[in-house]
Amino acid sequence: MANNGQPHPSTSSASTAGLTLLALGIVFGDIGTSPLYALKETFSPDRGIALTDENVLGGLSAVFWTLMVVVSLKYVLLIMRADNKGEGGIMALIALASSAVRERPRSRAALLLIGCLGASLFYGDAVLTPAISVLSAVEGLEVGTDAFKPYVVPIAVTVLLALFALQAKGTAIVGRLFGPICLLWFLCIGAAGVYGIVRNPEVLAALNPQYAIAFATGHGMASFVVLGAVVLAVTGAEALYADMGHFGKQPVRIGWFGLVAPALTLNYFGQGAVLMVNPDAVQNPFYLLLPGWALYPMVALATAATVIASQAVISGAYSLTKQAVQLGFLPRLNIVQTSAQAFGQIYIPSINWGLCVAVVAAVIGFGSSSQLAGAYGVAVTGTMMVDTLLTFFVIRYGWGYPLWVCIGATGFFFLIDVTFFSATLIKVADGGWFPLAIGLAVFILMTTWRRGRDVMFARLAESSVPLAPFLKSLFMDPPQRVPGTAIFLTATPEATPAALLHNLNHNKVLHERVVFLTVETHDVPWVPFEDRVECGALGHGCWRVTVRYGFMNQPDVMRALELCSALGLEFDMMQTSFFISRQKVVPTSATMAHWRERLFAMMARNAGNITDYFNIPDNRVIELGTRVQI
Repeated sequence: MANNGQPHPSTSSASTAGLTLLALGIVFGDIGTSPLYALKETFSPDRGIALTDENVLGGLSAVFWTLMVVVSLKYVLLIMRADNKGEGGIMALIALASSAVRERPRSRAALLLIGCLGASLFYGDAVLTPAISVLSAVEGLEVGTDAFKPYVVPIAVTVLLALFALQAKGTAIVGRLFGPICLLWFLCIGAAGVYGIVRNPEVLAALNPQYAIAFATGHGMASFVVLGAVVLAVTGAEALYADMGHFGKQPVRIGWFGLVAPALTLNYFGQGAVLMVNPDAVQNPFYLLLPGWALYPMVALATAATVIASQAVISGAYSLTKQAVQLGFLPRLNIVQTSAQAFGQIYIPSINWGLCVAVVAAVIGFGSSSQLAGAYGVAVTGTMMVDTLLTFFVIRYGWGYPLWVCIGATGFFFLIDVTFFSATLIKVADGGWFPLAIGLAVFILMTTWRRGRDVMFARLAESSVPLAPFLKSLFMDPPQRVPGTAIFLTATPEATPAALLHNLNHNKVLHERVVFLTVETHDVPWVPFEDRVECGALGHGCWRVTVRYGFMNQPDVMRALELCSALGLEFDMMQTSFFISRQKVVPTSATMAHWRERLFAMMARNAGNITDYFNIPDNRVIELGTRVQI
């Protein structure tokens, strides 16, 4: 961790190689396990397209060029340029886009809403990725013998339950194995692809994009339906952007172009070669590509790779949730730091077990990777569409590019996103409703919390007393001063904290030193230590302190107060008390629908403890309640 509070990956060649190895497990786990099911679903007999050589070449070409256009061009070369001070991901992009249109309130409000939708859909993806990945890996057992078929779902559920149960212990120890295991995975699937291509080199003709165009246009409605399966090849593309803050752009790009993209291409083409030689292999072309002796070792390696891919998505859900809390889209949650050295390793119990229940329900309810595949693409393509839309506002209003350049750069990708999203919507009745329902539920929670929070602050502002006039009148006839320091936490620094008014009303005293503390979260990932704290004297022993964090920072008020000593304000914690106002929300049906007000009140009531969230010792805290009608 650098001394400014922001981690900076080293640029040395040794560090780049190490970061690239680590990125193989964290960044590419999801997209790297797509060969287990993507081509199998693309050529499924249920799609209504005959498995001729020409159609195999067409479908294979469609998968290859989707990888090149969506992943290589869109994410690796374009969207990864839209970093928020080195950080990526949907929340970083929301902050970047909303900051770019700060002077356009309506556009900003619309972008926040769209961004919430994209973030919400990610949770649907976070449920389906572990379910389909692990299930498709374990299904390799069926290829060896049908005797394993009744045990596939129980084995997958056992693996997933163990994965979620281990989350609380962190991934610091096993995380070191992620990169090497995924390196072995990509080398093996690439070698398997070469093994298939050698058996039928004619499959390399699929590199010609004309086959993809003919395949996508030559079968009427069936072509459109198949696109919903082709998109499975790019699930996990969002991770390349979301995780670049952990490793930097260069290691991610080196990993993609140097190993992952070639390995995926070889494996897909190897599967295509097998299908041209033996159309019956469509039941599971990934495993049937292998020589018989390699089947069970590959099942074990695939299971390990899919567990790593699942771990990356679960960790991504934790990270996204933390960012959403910081930016005010979700209430405070219990966030546990599982590693003293690795800042990004966190654990959120409520998210973990919520995901666990949903993932296990998906595995048991759908029962096979083919059934899950119909549900999978909706959330992925929806998030991709939101990414493209937000990127337009970043490059147009943030970077100032000409309108025609912005439309050209993002319009092409948006058209592709819409096409894929429309194709996946066909499967809504067959399972696509599942991630949409999860996304809708999270979207309602996020927008309700955001709106309710704004209304609550507005109500507090209406009834608040301006701080400056209050202090002026207070010290005309000052109350009795008592030894020690009182710190009043307040979200509105210009208003008098309700806790101070209650304390004066009931205790009739004022501490000899009074500090009004405001914690701000800015729409940047990191706020360096030198900009973290601002102190200002208000006279009569009163101070105003502002602590600033980015949405990736871990709030730590106690550590921030230590920085005040350099600014002339020192604290003796044994003589310091924290006064906090706890609001009780009372729904009145005046500002939102009654059910949303009740939902907000419930979320506020169950929000995590502010003292834990800000790392304030419980034995130094005094809470004073107030009722707020919304």
